[in-house]
Amino acid sequence: MNAPLYLVTDEGLLHGKDLYSTVEAAVKGGVTMVQLREKESSTRDFIERAIRLKALLTPYHVPLIINDRVDVALAADADGVHVGQSDMPYSRVKRLLPKGKIIGLSVETREQVIEANEWDVTYIAASPVFSTTTKTNTIVEWGLDGLQWIRSVSRHPLVAIGGIHPDNVASIFRAGADSVAVISAIIGADDPGKAARELIRLIP
Repeated sequence: MNAPLYLVTDEGLLHGKDLYSTVEAAVKGGVTMVQLREKESSTRDFIERAIRLKALLTPYHVPLIINDRVDVALAADADGVHVGQSDMPYSRVKRLLPKGKIIGLSVETREQVIEANEWDVTYIAASPVFSTTTKTNTIVEWGLDGLQWIRSVSRHPLVAIGGIHPDNVASIFRAGADSVAVISAIIGADDPGKAARELIRLIP
């Protein structure tokens, strides 16, 4: 997986900005993968957004990942799905998605990291690396030492998510991450393209 800068959407942080133009600006700035996360939308609206984003991202060769919802990913022909520990089990996701689709899995404990080694997930996401207001239902923050431990035992590409900003990006990669998933640092920025460019420049 070659996606060092991974954008996760959050419409609550747009502050009046348009979702699609925000994502496109971020992609032009260097974002290499996008996850559509919709916690409040109806299934119909979620699918419509996914279809529009897929059409927007395809010319840039940037994969679209759907958070939680395998049905939405299938309906929009998204490039993959990201699931948490309380979502559909990996075995079911694998069975439902066509071959070649991306499957990302959040890991919140050491036991979950080790368990994931038994599965052919595309990547695991350490959630959260640092505490953050956009992820409030997590067990514990991993920190840089936690990332180093995951890197030492996991066979999967490692995505870091949670509390990521320009001041800690380089240290997160040095700790073993292959990618950083960013929400507020880009979605909440006045200039999402500039924010993405700044982050990509800091990746070692």
